[in-house]
Amino acid sequence: MEEYPEELRTPPVALVCLAGCPELHHAISAFLHSEQPPINTLALPDFSKSSVLARKKNRDPLSPPNPSPPAGILKRDWLLKHRTRVPAVVAAIFRAEQISGDPAHWLQACTDLENLKSSLQGRSTRLVVILVQTQVGEEPGEDMIIALRKRAEIDSKQLLLFNQNDAFESGLSLNRVASLFAELCLTYYKEEGRRIRSGIEKKSSPFPELNIRYCFKVAIYAEFRRDWAEALKFYEEGYRVLHEMINNTTNRLPPVQRLVEIKTISEYLHFKISTLLLHGGKIPEAIARFRKHVKSHKRLVGTPDADFLHWDWYSRQFLVFAELLETSSGSGTGPSEKLTLTEWEFQPAYYYQMAADYMREKRCCLERSSESKSELSNKAADAPESVMPSIYAGQSARLFEEGDSVTVLPLSDAEYVAYSLAEAERFQDSYEIIALYRKAHELFTSRGSTRFANQCNIGMAKEYHASEDFFNAKQLFDSVATLYRNEGWPVLLFEILGFLRDCARKLGLGQEFVAYSLEMCALPLGQSMVSKREEIQREIIELNEGPIRVEIDLVSPLRTVFNACVAFHEESVKPGGAASLTVSVLTQLPSRVEIDSLQVEFNKEECNFVVLEKLEVSPNKWMRLTKEIMPGQSGKLECLSVTAKIGKNLTISCRAESASSTEESHMWKFENPPDSSPAGDPILSFCGQKLIQVEEPDSSVELVLCSAGPALVGEIFQIPVKVISNNHLIKSGELKINLVDARGGGLLMSPRETETDEIEMHHVELLSISSPQEDEKSDDPSDPFGGIESGENIKKIQYSFGVVSVPELKKNQSWSCNLEVKWHRAKTVMLYVSLGYLGNTDQRVNIHKSLQIEGKIPVLISHRYMTAFRKEPLLISNIRSLSPPIEDLKDTLALNEDNILVINTKNCTEVPLKLVGLTIELENGEKSSEFFSVREISGISDDRTSFVPDEEFRAVFSVIPLVPNPNLSIGTVCLKWIREGLESAQTVITNHSLPRVTVEEPPLVATIECPPFATLGSPFSLYVKIKNKTNLLQEIKYNLGDSQNFVFSGGHVDSFSVLPKNEHVLSYKFVALASGIQILPKITVLSVRYSAQFNPSVASSTIFVYPSEPKLGLEENKAEIVA
Repeated sequence: MEEYPEELRTPPVALVCLAGCPELHHAISAFLHSEQPPINTLALPDFSKSSVLARKKNRDPLSPPNPSPPAGILKRDWLLKHRTRVPAVVAAIFRAEQISGDPAHWLQACTDLENLKSSLQGRSTRLVVILVQTQVGEEPGEDMIIALRKRAEIDSKQLLLFNQNDAFESGLSLNRVASLFAELCLTYYKEEGRRIRSGIEKKSSPFPELNIRYCFKVAIYAEFRRDWAEALKFYEEGYRVLHEMINNTTNRLPPVQRLVEIKTISEYLHFKISTLLLHGGKIPEAIARFRKHVKSHKRLVGTPDADFLHWDWYSRQFLVFAELLETSSGSGTGPSEKLTLTEWEFQPAYYYQMAADYMREKRCCLERSSESKSELSNKAADAPESVMPSIYAGQSARLFEEGDSVTVLPLSDAEYVAYSLAEAERFQDSYEIIALYRKAHELFTSRGSTRFANQCNIGMAKEYHASEDFFNAKQLFDSVATLYRNEGWPVLLFEILGFLRDCARKLGLGQEFVAYSLEMCALPLGQSMVSKREEIQREIIELNEGPIRVEIDLVSPLRTVFNACVAFHEESVKPGGAASLTVSVLTQLPSRVEIDSLQVEFNKEECNFVVLEKLEVSPNKWMRLTKEIMPGQSGKLECLSVTAKIGKNLTISCRAESASSTEESHMWKFENPPDSSPAGDPILSFCGQKLIQVEEPDSSVELVLCSAGPALVGEIFQIPVKVISNNHLIKSGELKINLVDARGGGLLMSPRETETDEIEMHHVELLSISSPQEDEKSDDPSDPFGGIESGENIKKIQYSFGVVSVPELKKNQSWSCNLEVKWHRAKTVMLYVSLGYLGNTDQRVNIHKSLQIEGKIPVLISHRYMTAFRKEPLLISNIRSLSPPIEDLKDTLALNEDNILVINTKNCTEVPLKLVGLTIELENGEKSSEFFSVREISGISDDRTSFVPDEEFRAVFSVIPLVPNPNLSIGTVCLKWIREGLESAQTVITNHSLPRVTVEEPPLVATIECPPFATLGSPFSLYVKIKNKTNLLQEIKYNLGDSQNFVFSGGHVDSFSVLPKNEHVLSYKFVALASGIQILPKITVLSVRYSAQFNPSVASSTIFVYPSEPKLGLEENKAEIVA
């Protein structure tokens, strides 16, 4: 779209001319540019320059027609002239003193007006006079204004006063000027359009060229007025008339140049139509019109030697429409059923791709035209010089200089084609084609259209290949080949591999050249391509460019070239025994392949073997070879690869596959399958594996691991390990212990904790390996443990790994040790123990044992703070922050009051425990007694308490704070326990840190004093005590509700005041009317100052009522009397 002139690409803007007073031009121009729509200005600093506005003495376009046809359709600079040199309004600007001052100034102003009017003669341009007033009182008289209007021959509204007294008046004047200019411009362009439109309606011209020109001008004038509907109507009319004259046989221009002119005008008109439709939101209509446009012009190719001009023009149509569609503001994005449009016609990427395709066609035609020239060396001399655009759009001419005279001469078709051919050869079309394909690829990729984007990659790759940029071409062809392989398109892949093969040859990549060639040979292409595949196969086998090795893995596309399957006949084999192995080879090459040597490699080099005899592999038939090998030492034996040497220089190494897991290539899944299964035997093909397990030698040594249930966090857990020699000699024995996370993580500590060396950071820790103990031994007097002291046999111990040397054991002897492992956190681990030794022979024997041990948390400790029974202190912090943040949530204790701390413990395991003790260790030791006191109320008795699974145990402590503290640390709860049945074991301590608390003095303390039980019908007393601990007078309100189970005496609702540092007591007498557990009447105490109330809990409001006087302690009294 950048090839179009700017005046065609952008909407036309009205033009006005400013003459005189150049100091005001900038202010007026800037204001007019900011208007909507804007107005351009042509500035004349003085009236002497007004001659530039004079009209050339051309023939009136609406005068009687000339019998000769016009020389062209559209003048090339007509639109630029009306946008930059032909104003709709001319403003003559005078200062007020020039009119009302010196008579000489008045005469000069009249002269300037006359000159300006004479310059505008023959045009419909409107004249405006502006008088600039710089000071108050300079306004000319009414007579002078009337005289000036008569001189200028204008209406009263076309004479304006421009006031420059202040900024406000200047702004108002600018608004008046802009409004008048907009109105007069609209009138000018409307009348101009109406004048030309009348000629079209009268059909005054017999030539279609003039009708097209008139339609174009009317549409342009409509665009000046922003009348888009009328502009679209006349653009379409001009486009219709143009297509009616395509078959006109006039000889005004030679055929090639005439076709170029017609297509140029058609391109301009269609560009305008598409722009108006797209920016008006009519996307389906614009697409339908473009489809019709390109369809009607596709056959207008012209002569064969100039066909490249047509395809260049045709490609540009798609490019311009793609750019317009990409920048359009319409909302239509889906296919239209009414216009039968496809979804892709709404995507700019489609048009970019089509533009690139037709640009490639233009390049091909250009190459043919260049080759058709008989004299290639004189081709440039045939092209004329000094060729320039004609005055008409779409035409060309050449300048002929003879002496001082310059003549414009027409061009013949041959000269024009030669010139166009020379100009086209100067540019590299490949770069533009690649850029168009890349743009389409980006847009298709953003929409997730992989296959369309792939087509663009193919186009780019072919252009790179044509321009001999083989490196970039190979990269793009590789990406295309990958898609075709995945989706299974053999015919398309064959073409792409041909390009890749050529790129690899040109780049000197011998190995890749062979790989691409072999893949081409192994594609299923039908009988018609067999000869071509066989020719490529012979070329590769007979290639004489040095040794080339091709590697084929399990996901390589070359698996169809050479596929190797292996199958061991057994799953395991004894040490020293032979293992049978079947090697099967399959190829999909078109001809038989002769293998000079076949090498099979294993993970143990001593098992590798080579078959030197020649083997022949037929297409689509398994070639099988069975061998027996000696696996050697124990462990896993795996077949790694099968390597075949073909011809002099070609070697193919294929990754071995198990016969049971081999899969057919998806390229060949619809072709004839191989004649039989890979291994021949269906059972062996179904379960045969490429690896075999070589068993350990038979051992007469036992390795025993024992575990006494789950391990508990905090305790030292002992794991016995015992080595027993049964009719076997153990020499140079070594025991390796390894603890590994059972979940597969490997580490027994958090990754962020690996930077520290503290023991507590390890979840599970191997503490020690005890020295050998006296076990059962034979009666042999030579005791292998006699000289071993503690620790001499331990080589190395780490947190999760240990190595212990095992002394020499003779037959029927045993040796044992204990592993001491400590769990710091609950984690399940795998214990791996490996015993390695030299037996009766010098061969090393290894025995492996594993044991999974679960680590559990033994006890769960929780706590809570309570107030004393029937005693409630008022805590201000609990009132002020009803919903504090979770991180700031703390318990609040009352100063100098008895606060109850309840410690709750629960056995979380299935292991019975014994509790040894439960204490609170103070953080600062004895210094803590200055801040608070702790007293145990109930806890663990002197004898150990049994703690069975899921049992809960509670201990109660009394905490009395002595000083206020916003962040008081109480200490740590220490629970001591042991496993039941292991009383001699070390005591384990489980700690629970008590969070910090806030200590504050309560301003009020409410207490209820009431007997624990009562007798039916007998009165009892209840006291409510409110203690004021502040220095202020406290007003208290209370309320005592009714109850059908009690009658009482005392006030129901009242208020009173409590003196500072004093206590007030409310006394009541109650008589119970029902026996059993009864709820006392609801008591509510409200503090007026703090807006807080005391509501006793249900437990503190409960009392038991006996039906009669209880006989408490009667049996003890009788026993004392008898004594």
